This record gives sequence, structure tokens and C-alpha cells, in this order.
Amino acid sequence: MDKFETFTGIAAPMPLVNIDTDMIIPKQFLKTIKRSGLGVHAFDEMRYDAEGNENPDFVLNKPQYRESQIIVAGDNFGCGSSREHAPWALADFGIKVVVSTSFADIFFNNCFKNGMLPIILPQDQVDLLMAEAEKGENARLSVDLENQQITTSDGTVISFDVDAFKKHCLLNGLDDIGLTMEKEASISAYEAQAAQSRPWV
Repeated sequence: MDKFETFTGIAAPMPLVNIDTDMIIPKQFLKTIKRSGLGVHAFDEMRYDAEGNENPDFVLNKPQYRESQIIVAGDNFGCGSSREHAPWALADFGIKVVVSTSFADIFFNNCFKNGMLPIILPQDQVDLLMAEAEKGENARLSVDLENQQITTSDGTVISFDVDAFKKHCLLNGLDDIGLTMEKEASISAYEAQAAQSRPWV
């Protein structure tokens, strides 16, 4: 998993509430167990019409938001079924941060495991960032995980909270496997001792 570094990106406004995991990645695309290749299907039913043509009214199809790395969303983002394909699809699309007033718990935790930062803010601050995002590609947000701050294009700074352990994992690019590999020396020492004391196992 890549380390989460401070970056500045375009924020796309998605004020819908209750954007669920089926909206993020519809069920017909859940056949794969690979994390790559799902970005093209992110928000499939909103991005494309029945013939597979892009819907020009969908925010991520608009020229100013095609390179968005941040989504400013309505309340209860990522609700619905507990499919990890949802953060896979967003990450593969290029999304690094989602800002909302609340997230479904499973989706929230899956974001961290897939290198994305979900940020919970009060409604008034989400409204401010939503208005900023609606300005288009000329209004970019800077996200500083180390200092836990979002800076708008006009210099407004918004602080956010993040669990210390989850922050450590993102800053160091550690998913569950990476966390285990941090203990590789201890694991190897244990296995060597076990092989010596119980060679029959």
C-alpha cells in the first residue's frame, strides 16, 4: 500500500445522502478478487446510461472534475452491504480522501485498509468544503494528514480528527499484511525456536 502523503487535489461535490456501496460499485462487478480494474465501474449506474455512454450530468464526468482525488459527500457515505470492493473501486479511480458528516462503520474502516482517508467533519464545515468544491478545478483542497488539516484555495484551514493507529498505518503505507510484516523478525525467531524445540511439528 502506498504511503499517504500531503497532497493538493480537486474536490468533487457529491451532496447526495446515503450513497451506499451498491451505488459506489454495483453488484455485477463483484466477481473479481483483484483490487485493480474496478475504477472504470465506480458509480457505474450514475456515470453511464443504459447503452454505456457517459452521463454528462454526473459530476465525475464533467471536465473540471475528471481528475478529482477528493469527494465531498452528503451524510452516511458508504452505507449498505459490507463490500470491500467499494473502497477498491474508489481507490482505483484515484480517490484519496472522502469528506462527510458520517460514514458506515465497515466502509470507514475499509478505507484505511486501502490507503484512503475518510474524514468526518461537522455539517457546517462540510458545507464550506462543498461550496469550495463547487467552484470547480480552480479551487483545490490541500490535505495534510500529519498535521490533520485541510486547507482551501483561499487559505481557510479546517482541522480534523483521526485515530492515531489508523493515521500511523496510512502515513507508513501499512495494510494488515504490512502490519504483520513489521513483526517479521519476531515471527522468524519464534518459528526457529519452535522448529528446534518441537522438530516433529
